[in-house]
Formats: sequence, C-alpha cells, structure tokens
Amino acid sequence: MRGHASFCAAAVAVAAAAGLKLNLPARSQPASRSKRSGPEYDRCPESIDVQDPWIIRALERPEPTTVDDCVYLVVRKGERATVESMAVEEEGLRVFQSVKIKIGEAKNIPPYPGPNRMRDCYCTVNLDQEEVFRTKIIEKSLCPFYGEDFYCEIPRSFRHLSFYIFDRDVFRRDSSIGKVAVKKEDLQKYHGKDTWFQLQPVSADSEVQGKVHLELRLSEVITDSGVINHKLATRVLECQGLPIVNGQCDPYAAVSLLGPSRSEAKKTRVKRKTNNPQFDEVFYFEVTRPLSYTKRQFDVEEEDVDKLALRVDLWNASNLKFGDEFLGGVRVPLRVLGQAGVHDAWYFLQPRENGGKSVKVEELGSLRLNIVYTEDHVFPSEHYTPLRDLLLQSANVAPVSASPAHTLGEVCREKQEAAIPLVRLFLHYGKIVPFISTIAHAEVNRTQDPNTIFRGNSLTSKCIDETMKLAGMHYLQVTLKPIVDEICTDHKSCEIDPVKLKESENLETNRENLRQYVDRIFNVITTSGVRCPTVMCDIFFSLRESAATRFQVDQDVRYTAVSSFIFLRFFAPAILSPNLFHLRPHHPDPATSRTLTLISKTIQTLGSLAKSKSANFKESYMAAFYDYFNEQKYSDAVKNFLDLISTSGKWDQRSIETPIMLKEGSVKLYIKRGNGKGSKGTKGRFMIKRAQGRNRFGIKNFKKRWFRLTNHEFTYHKTKGESALCSIPIENILAVERLEEESFKMKNMFQVIQPERALYIQANNCVEARDWIDILTKVSQCNRKRLSTYHPSAYLNGHWLCCKLSADTASGCTPCTGGLPANIQLDVDGDRETERIYSLFSTYMTKLIKMQEACGSKSVYDGPEQEEYSSFVIDDPQETYKTLKLIVSAVQTLEQQHTKYKRDKFKKTKIGSQEHPIGDKSFQCYIRQQSESSTYSI
Repeated sequence: MRGHASFCAAAVAVAAAAGLKLNLPARSQPASRSKRSGPEYDRCPESIDVQDPWIIRALERPEPTTVDDCVYLVVRKGERATVESMAVEEEGLRVFQSVKIKIGEAKNIPPYPGPNRMRDCYCTVNLDQEEVFRTKIIEKSLCPFYGEDFYCEIPRSFRHLSFYIFDRDVFRRDSSIGKVAVKKEDLQKYHGKDTWFQLQPVSADSEVQGKVHLELRLSEVITDSGVINHKLATRVLECQGLPIVNGQCDPYAAVSLLGPSRSEAKKTRVKRKTNNPQFDEVFYFEVTRPLSYTKRQFDVEEEDVDKLALRVDLWNASNLKFGDEFLGGVRVPLRVLGQAGVHDAWYFLQPRENGGKSVKVEELGSLRLNIVYTEDHVFPSEHYTPLRDLLLQSANVAPVSASPAHTLGEVCREKQEAAIPLVRLFLHYGKIVPFISTIAHAEVNRTQDPNTIFRGNSLTSKCIDETMKLAGMHYLQVTLKPIVDEICTDHKSCEIDPVKLKESENLETNRENLRQYVDRIFNVITTSGVRCPTVMCDIFFSLRESAATRFQVDQDVRYTAVSSFIFLRFFAPAILSPNLFHLRPHHPDPATSRTLTLISKTIQTLGSLAKSKSANFKESYMAAFYDYFNEQKYSDAVKNFLDLISTSGKWDQRSIETPIMLKEGSVKLYIKRGNGKGSKGTKGRFMIKRAQGRNRFGIKNFKKRWFRLTNHEFTYHKTKGESALCSIPIENILAVERLEEESFKMKNMFQVIQPERALYIQANNCVEARDWIDILTKVSQCNRKRLSTYHPSAYLNGHWLCCKLSADTASGCTPCTGGLPANIQLDVDGDRETERIYSLFSTYMTKLIKMQEACGSKSVYDGPEQEEYSSFVIDDPQETYKTLKLIVSAVQTLEQQHTKYKRDKFKKTKIGSQEHPIGDKSFQCYIRQQSESSTYSI
C-alpha cells in the first residue's frame, strides 16, 4: 500500500476532480485496547433477517476509483446513502406510555447452598436494564409475598419490561436468582391478568439493550498493479441507550468480518463515561483477492460475498479481574448490500447465542404478576371536540341515565374502567361536582333502604372514590402520614386475639397500645375538617342534601351518606394499605399490617354511626375492644366532623399553613467548585463551597443528598432526618428543566434554577427524574418571576456549553418547556382522558349496538324486558337512543382519524431508521399487518 504522503496527495487530486473540498485527517492512531485480554470472537449472535423487502433499499452502485479505499470513501461522501427517517411528522400527536404492575409473590425459589437455606429476596422492575422500582426485602423465605403496586409514566422507548429476583448479601454484591422479561409487543397478552411467570436464568450475555448505527460500502479498488480488489468499508457511527454496568459505561466496538476461512477483528477507541458513544470510525476488510482481473474469476469471487457476514459487538471496558462485559452485538450478512453495494441502517443490539448457563427453568421458581400496559396516541384537541362536548353535557341530560357518561358506565365491563377517565375529564373542566351530584341524586332515588345507601359498586361510588383519590391525596398525606409512619417505625405489639398472642406478649398491654393508636388517629381525622378540599366538601354537601330529601324520616342518613365515603372508602383503606395511598413506600411487614388492620376496622366502625356497633364485629375480641369507645363523645365528634366537611365552599386549601410533604428521596447533587468568594445569600453558600482536592469534572463532585419537597420549600440534607444543608423557598424556583447529558456525561440529570445559580441534580433513573421535574414544576408554576428561557447545558470552564456565552448571567438560549397546572393534585390532560374514553367506547362497540337494540325493544314492546337487555339501566328509551346515535357517530369519526394516522405511518416509516432499527420485531409485525390490511382494502 502507498505511504501516508502519497495517500494524501492522491486523495486531494481525486477530490478536486470530483469537485469536492477534502480535509484529510492525520494518520489515525491504533485503537486503544483494554489492559485485559480482548474478547474472543468465535461465537456469533443470532442472525437477523435483513433480506426483508421492507428493509433493503436499492441504491446506485458506486464507480471504482484508482486510489485507496479510504480516499474512495471520502470522495463519495457527497453521494452518501441515507435511510429515510421513519418518524412520522406527528405535529400535535402525542404518545403516552404507562404501566401499572401488581407484584404478588414468588414461589419455589431455590434454597441457599448453606446451613441456613432461607433467602432474603427482593424484586426489581426494569425498563430494559434500567431499574425503576424495588420492592422491600422479604427475609428468610423461599416463597416471598410482596403485595406491592407500582405505577409509572414511561418517558422513553423500551424493548423489554423485566423483573429480577435478587438475594440480599450483607458482605458482597446482591446475587440475582432469576428474571422475567416480557417483550413490549407481548404485554397485551397479559393485560390485567394475574399470571405466573417462570423465572429465567440471568446471564451477562443476554442482558443487552441499545442500538448501533452502521454504514457499509463495498467498493472496487484498483491496485498499483492494475488489479481490481473488492474492499468493505465499515463505518461505526454511534450507539444509543447502552446499559450502565456497575454504575459506569466505557464502551468500545469490536468489528469482525466472518466467513468460511476468515475471522478478522478490529476495535474502536474506548469512549469513557457515556452510554451514547459517538465513534465515527471506519474499518476496512478485503473481500476478494483475485490474482488477475478476468470475468470468470470475478464471478466466482462475487458469489463468495454472500457467504460473508459482518459482526459488531459492543463491550464495556472494565478494570475488574473478570474482563470486559458484553453489552450486545449484531450480525449483518453482506447480502444486504445487494446491487447497490451500500447499506446504512440502525440495528438493535442482540444477545449472544448460548450465552446463558444450562439451568432448568423449573429450578428457579416463579413470580406472580399483574401487568396493565397502556399506550395512548393523543391527537390535537380539535379532534376530540365532538365527543368531549357530548360528555361534558352529561349533567344536563334528563334523565341522567340517558347521558353519554352514564352510558359509558353501562357498557364497560367494570365501573372502575369508566370512572377513572370520566372523573379526570370532568375535574379538568371543572364540572365534576354537577356531574356527580346528578348521578348521585338518581341513585339515591332508586335506593329503597337508607341502610344500603351508596353501598354498591355503582358508577356513582366509583366516581366519588376516584375523585377523593385525586383531590384528597395531599389532605390524606398531611392528616395520616405522621401517625402511620410512627406505627410502622415503632413496631409496638397490638395483637388482641388471644389465639394469635405470642407467649412473650401481654394482652392488656397490647390492648392499651392499640387503644392509644386508635384514639390518636380518630382525633387527627375528626379535627382535620378544615383541610378537606373544597371539591370534596361540595360533593359531600350534595350527597347529604339528596339523602336527607329522599329519606326524611331517618335523621342519621345525612351523616351515613357522607361517612360511607370519607370513612369507609377513604380513611379506612388508607390506614389498611398505606402503600396504595402513597403514605408508605412499601407494603408493611406482617406484624405492622395486622396492627393497621385492627385500627382500620375500629375507625371504620366509629365512622359508620351504626346503632348496634358491637354487632358489626364477627370476632368477639373486637367487640370487647370496642367497648372502650362506647361513649357519646365519639359519636358527637364524628357528627361534628361530617357537618364540617359537608358544608359547601367554606374552606380553601390554600389557607392551610401546615407544610405538606410532597416528595422526598436520595439523589446525587453536583457540588460546584468555588472560586474562593462567598455568595450573596447565606442559604446558598454550601452550593458553591470548594470541593477541596477533587477534580472539577470527577464523579466526586457529585454527592448523594437527601432531598425533601413541601409546598413551602425545597431542601436537601446530608442524610435523612438531619437538619437541612440548604433551603430553597418555592417562590425562588424560576424553572425546572432537564440538563443535557453532555454536560457531565451522566444520564437522568435536571436543574433547579434559582435567581443566582442553578442546582444540578442526578436522579437514580429516568422515571424518578421525570417525577421530580413534574412535581417541582407544578409547585412553582405560579411564581411571578418564572423564566421563559433557560440554558439546557451547564456553565463550566467559564462559559455555557450550549450557546458558548461567557457571562454566567446571560439569558437562556432555549425556551422553557410548557407550563403545567399549578394545582398539583388536579393535574389532568383533558385530551388524553377523552382519547381513553374513545378507546373504551370503541372496545365496547358491540355493547353500544346491543343497547340501541334494547332501546328499540323497550319502545316497541310494553311487556316484560328481554333477558339479554336486562343488564342496562334505560329510563327513557328514546332519549337514550339519541345519545347512543351521537356517541357512535363521534367514535366513528375518531376511528377514521386513527385509521388515517396508521395508514400515513405505514407509508412514511422505514425499518432501519433511528426510530425503528432493524431487529424491532414488533414494528416489523405492525408493518406487515398494515401491508396486508392495505392490500385487502384495495
């Protein structure tokens, strides 16, 4: 091969002839290699079929050149093949992903290989390899019961929803026992079903995620002797979303050309501290080596190209004695080059075949899960106007059973399905009180016995339940959380069942402990009326008036109508399961759970105002315990509390002076290196203190701190429970925005911008980062000095990394993200809820049609109602039929919009783009389905 100088001269000459300006780099240095022995390249990952007609694009074959293949690549740069982006220009279209998971229990976990065969197990929830939730540890069990719920909005794309069972190890790293990995495209199979999943082995070779961008060119190069060789130029451009291994990611790529008699391997440079590395390195492989250029020889060698394959493996350069960690790989058969000789595409990384150990699946146990995954495609607001207006008029329809909202409750399999989006929609538009008042009044009029009022699972009950959860969550926090935390921390024995009493326990002592807890919780509830949210007070007022009007003889019905919700469906369930109401992070241990159960039963009975309270208990020990509370003062306190909260519109939650704890947790804080000068404000000095003896850009500049947010201030502490190191009043928060990863080469970072400086914070995962950003933005939304622009990157080395301005007080260069509602407990997206209601109507369209038939049957025939129509509540057949006709019309209009969106997506998107890399099986299936449906329609 020619020397470097000759190479450069030839390159410039050819470039000039082609009309291109050529800037040649200096001779590239050998790629840096790990100190450890490099990985072996004898095993290939599973081959991906890229011969699919949807993938291969016909591109023009390049002409041969007389210079080196490096020069050829540069000369042809102007004609570089590009893959069409598959992202549809979805202006206004928003895609929301969310998942709700119930982690039940595991069983038949393999015993620990030692004298103590029990394990201390916990379960994690992962989006690909990123942990987003962890259960509590269940000690000394091979069949651990978790009973924990987890919900999150998913802020990014993912391929697998995974669950790992770990065994805690006090002295070493926790060991993984097994995993359940559900592909995104398979989530609908298990939607809302309790399912036992067999645990699978956890292997480093199978724990992969991320994607890689490759460009391949097969070129004809004329050597000095005039012989034409075929060389493959492989360009590794970049990777995205690589997994973080043991808290760090220092990736490099190993590139090999595989064939019957070859296995050449080359490596890129190592990119430090990033899981989105930009490599942009080119490697060259000789594909054919003919002795002379003859037609016959060329044909023989050309056929050999199809037998070759390119393999790209990603590795994490590790300093551990075990060597570098495998991050994922891809195998590309050279037949994808086709006639064009060019291939440019993104690929999903794949696991190595036979990477896992040979373990029988049944030996690892199983895990019970209930997964509800939802994906909403939300169009611009104007698309939902007909259906939304129809729904919002429900309170004005007479009778209310003929309204669209009530109709949704009739056709849904469970009332809860309808109640959740309806309540959120009506809350968003400020019409929840008239709607609930109307349906509650209708239900009261259908009730015959005052003792059964609001006791069924009707649409009214479910709507009020959902309203209390949304509007009353922070009321619940400030009322119950301190005492519930104390109960869960103190672990006082409160067992009063003589059968379950332990030998070391005293029955009278336990009764006294329980009585004190009940007294304290009862007092905090009955004295909290001033904090009850206005919307709940207005609803309770309407319930009280409807019940009192319907049952005028019963003087207590005005109380029981309200207590059946506030005590039976709000306070009692929150005490029983504090983790479901965000009072505790995890389900309590069995002893504490038993204590909370006894307290919940007693509080529920005290709030019911039943005439014979002892008869409410099936257990004799509970009836005996309740004798402590058979005093008139308890009944009077309940009635005074119910009177207070069912008085409409007198209390405003904004007048509450008690701080409400909104969120807390441990995250990393960037301690900025100081310049020796003090700050202007005393509260901010810690933020600019000098990190002595530490590098400016080292990981040591980040310290774990305990952050705490109330509706008054945002503070951080060295550890939980210690005094605050820094306190930021809510009114001083000017903006809360994400921080670009390039600032510190770290993911999940955000910034809290104050008048004089910004706090740079790293959350533990993407879900937690989103939660902090959302809630901080909401509580500071009404600040008068909020910024309109901000800097998306950090201020380091004397300038802003984003706009390069040197003044640290320079105005922002990027508009701040859109504002959110200031009322944190009523943060609702009206269009998203309307989309969900449309989806429900679309799902239950057959029931809508059957309900129309029921209206016709009831209008024509005055005889007994047909059995198949008896499940519908139809008070006015003609009015109901009109409503159904309008609903069907609005749903069909939206259905056409969705169909058009899918058709446009099918036309504009391509496999192999950054949004849908090759290996995205779910999208390949989607494209084929759309192709078949389009062909069928034609």
